Amino acid sequence: MEKNRENDENENTEIPCEGCTHKKKERTPKEQRDLVNRLSRIEGQVRGIKGMVEKEAYCIDILVQVAAVNAALNSFSRVLLSDHIKTCVTQDILDGKEETVDELVETVKKLMK
Repeated sequence: MEKNRENDENENTEIPCEGCTHKKKERTPKEQRDLVNRLSRIEGQVRGIKGMVEKEAYCIDILVQVAAVNAALNSFSRVLLSDHIKTCVTQDILDGKEETVDELVETVKKLMK
């Protein structure tokens, strides 16, 4: 099982994120590629919505596309959360880091808003 890890001293790539823990998660190249591909598709959908607004598309047509983006983001979140539970949370519990469960609960609360 892969562990999440704190920022390495060798890595200067700080991800700007308000409220982030700044922990990192090592992913296989396939895992990373799959997640990035999902996000690229979502990004394309959002650009399409922007184009629809610029071309004065009908409101309902835009809203249908917005619903599709929301569904895609929810699907992305489910995949990421599932992987997080199977790897990071499981390993932290085995390592005795029970505070990870509290972190997970707070994350699920945010996802369910």
